[in-house]
Amino acid sequence: MSDTAAEFLRKIQLGEDSFLEFKEVFLAGGRIKGPGRDHLADELAAFANSSGGVVVLGVSDEPRAVTGISLEHLDAVERYVSEIASDSIKPSLVPLIEKLELPDAEGRMRPVLKVEVPCGLFVHQSPGGYLHRVGSSKRQMEPAVLARLFEQRSQSRVGQFDRQVVAQASVDDLDARLVDRFRGEIAGDDRTTALSKLDMIREDDEGVLRPTVAGVLLGTRQPQRWLPHAYVQAVAYRGASIGEALDSPRYQLDAKDNDGPLDDQIAYACRFVARNQRVEASKSMGRLDWPQYDLTAIFEAVVNAAAHRDYSIRGSKVRLRMFSDRIELCSPGALVNGMSIADLAYKQNTRNPAIANLLDRCPVPDEIETPRVTMMDRRGEGVPAILARSRRLSGREPVYEMFGDELRLTIYAADLAAAST
Repeated sequence: MSDTAAEFLRKIQLGEDSFLEFKEVFLAGGRIKGPGRDHLADELAAFANSSGGVVVLGVSDEPRAVTGISLEHLDAVERYVSEIASDSIKPSLVPLIEKLELPDAEGRMRPVLKVEVPCGLFVHQSPGGYLHRVGSSKRQMEPAVLARLFEQRSQSRVGQFDRQVVAQASVDDLDARLVDRFRGEIAGDDRTTALSKLDMIREDDEGVLRPTVAGVLLGTRQPQRWLPHAYVQAVAYRGASIGEALDSPRYQLDAKDNDGPLDDQIAYACRFVARNQRVEASKSMGRLDWPQYDLTAIFEAVVNAAAHRDYSIRGSKVRLRMFSDRIELCSPGALVNGMSIADLAYKQNTRNPAIANLLDRCPVPDEIETPRVTMMDRRGEGVPAILARSRRLSGREPVYEMFGDELRLTIYAADLAAAST
């Protein structure tokens, strides 16, 4: 959420969204009449069951205006919110409540309450049932969505999913050549100690050391043996849409399921794009090759998709689809920790810290076009590079979009006809 009063007011002017809700406070005879207990409980629980969010009490939605809370009732409204979060939601919530002053339409400072709800560790039930946030409204979760959320939250309570033990795998399944490349400055430790520090192995409930999800993904030759959905599927289609491609007898120009260790998957996907993109040559000032895509931007995009996807969503893989005018890269998993699409270029957060740490130690193959030495760094430069480099080549801004629990990035191809003239 915005920190300054000016930024906060700008959010209010823009209106409610997936992470922001406004509630006007009504009082009668010194008692709080609105928002109602059940209604407010539903709003708080819906945020907790999604990616978190903020409810601002003392702001009306229609019209979007600061109405404030009388100073003498501010503490009572705060207690009201705390009681609802504790008594009307199961399991209870502990929101962060902050008292602020914002100017109303006449410029007078009015007290408001900012109630920040973090993404829950549990699935929360409120008087309205099991709700989640969809855009600027709350909705009942469908049974399949609810079941998956219960599974994901039960795993996240133990820790990040990439640090979870893979019960069917054993330490003997780890490839020594693959795991030793990550040891680096901790090479003085024995292998078991080093792999434990790298979150590649952990003890299970019975005290047996087993590979973690991160260990399987980057330390075994075929992670798909235990995580069959953990691969990058790449398809190059003829035409600008699947429907258009299907009109051709050979509608797929190329297709490959890129499996193996995660870093190999990333490299294979980048090679797939390099192999299937068109490159024109301009001869106006000597030969100059003009590609459809900036391969450094493609590399950053594939790394992000593979590193930050939600590996707990079974049956979903990273999908790279090439069309005649664009690439679509789809990654399973909603944005984490209350991040929005607008935050991607400015904030840094990771769903899989163990995977990110290992990719930060993993060298980039020589043929991959990138200034990076390792697959990933954690300075938050990936998305800005994707946006800037792709925009510079094609003249069009790449687009991030959320579709349910899947993030899609569209990178547009350069106009080669114009480039070759």
